[in-house]
Amino acid sequence: MILLIGRGYVGTALAEAMKRRHLEFQAPGEAQLDATRFEPLLAFLKEHRPEFVVCAAGFTGRPNVDACETKRADTLAGNVLLPATLAHACAAADVPFGHVSSGCIYTGAKVVEGGATRVEKDLLAPQVRERVEKDRSIVRGFHEDDAPNFSFRDGPCSFYSGTKALGEEAVAGVGRGYLWRLRIPFDEIDSPRNYLTKLQAYPKVYDNYNSLSHLGDFAEACIDLWVRRAPFGTYNVTNPGFVSARQVVGMIQRILKPRREFAFWSSDEEFYKTAAKTPRSNTVLDSSKLLATGVKLRPVEEALEAALKSWKKA
Repeated sequence: MILLIGRGYVGTALAEAMKRRHLEFQAPGEAQLDATRFEPLLAFLKEHRPEFVVCAAGFTGRPNVDACETKRADTLAGNVLLPATLAHACAAADVPFGHVSSGCIYTGAKVVEGGATRVEKDLLAPQVRERVEKDRSIVRGFHEDDAPNFSFRDGPCSFYSGTKALGEEAVAGVGRGYLWRLRIPFDEIDSPRNYLTKLQAYPKVYDNYNSLSHLGDFAEACIDLWVRRAPFGTYNVTNPGFVSARQVVGMIQRILKPRREFAFWSSDEEFYKTAAKTPRSNTVLDSSKLLATGVKLRPVEEALEAALKSWKKA
């Protein structure tokens, strides 16, 4: 039996992935299990003896990460204390676990120039963007062992991203576990958490380059790592490749043919002055470690195309 903690947007997708594979699992509600407290969680693990624990709980803020700037206690509890409690309880009960983390602890990407590779935090810098548009092969994603560069230790960052980086530190080396890094989830189902829904709802779109995770692909890949008994550790679970928001909007216009016109923020200064309270992570991740285990993921453009062609409006 697998224990699933968290039945929100991502947790529901993980539950569906386990159902498709006919894996037995339990998903107790908060009234049955308070996973934020060590002793009740350890007692539950010892009593029910799950073979694996899947944790999709955390605090993201509503309607976006700006809410984390004012709800800092909740953000710390959900993104640092909860995974730390989970890891230590699982270690004490000798139960392996998988926890959903985030790629938002990075910003920018690695850029190859003249045979040398350097980190570029701002891919929208005019000269950088011009080179990227001419040749996207110069962009390399961050690997799992690269130090986060959008964190409290390497800021500025959002409070949300800072806590996600701390959460990874809190579980490092504790027990036998996976950290599954999710990045801007999307799929074919219209939802407030879906990146494709958000793009269609924004008054203006903020353009940048990002790795993305198809939610269904993400869930299948996470469970696949466990089923394959892949080595424990951190994995970037993103569809290979990267896209710009402007590129995705073009796909929306071509496939869904919405009646609205799309406008874009003219600059970072305008975006942060008008639409955002805290810095946003825009980044490219390398998923080759995941693919090397035999887990298969569609290229990001293919996954986007399929999602839009199967779009289910709410």
